[in-house]
Amino acid sequence: MVSVRAWSDARRLWDFQQMHHEVHPCSVAVGLGSHDLGVADTSAALYHRGMAPIIVFTGATSSTTRSVMPRGEAVHYRERALALGVPDSAILVESRARNTGQNITYSKALLEAAGISVSSVLLVSKPYEERRAYATARKLWPEVEIVSSSTPMSLEDYVDSINDPRLVIDMLVGSLQRLLVYPQQGFMIEMPVPTDVVAAYQRLCGAGFVSRLIPADTALK
Repeated sequence: MVSVRAWSDARRLWDFQQMHHEVHPCSVAVGLGSHDLGVADTSAALYHRGMAPIIVFTGATSSTTRSVMPRGEAVHYRERALALGVPDSAILVESRARNTGQNITYSKALLEAAGISVSSVLLVSKPYEERRAYATARKLWPEVEIVSSSTPMSLEDYVDSINDPRLVIDMLVGSLQRLLVYPQQGFMIEMPVPTDVVAAYQRLCGAGFVSRLIPADTALK
């Protein structure tokens, strides 16, 4: 069971991760690989709205996706987008990246090799990864405008789609921790985190939502 307090704290982390960027036409959309096919759905919807002429899907596999996406996250995303009517000519696949930093750097290299000029990127991620994806892209691709986007949905709807409340909260906690510690390691830009968000994160850690944390010696100091 998840307590009322934990749900409230999880909702605070969820709301903070939303960037609330106004989506506008960009040079390219980059769909970040994960377990969530909603990234492919949203990327396809943005393409059909004329928000990007090209989509890059990026991602290999991980322990959480290997069984459900055996051909690789980016490949499964491409197949989903094709089924949703995106033409093959509008999709590029980057199938090596195993973390968000590689998603960005490998996608950038792929576009450069294809001779595609990029001044703005519509970055499509899971809803609870918007801010972390944005901070990573700003660090590794500073010369372009980054517009962060995800499937519009509430925490409750996302939990229903995953059908594992504890895993979702664990992922929220892990994502927030990375926002706190990765800037010190040079992986992303520093982004202010309000004290109430930090307090919610710490309470959730204390309540045992820790399966997605990175090693303890890099925890918040």
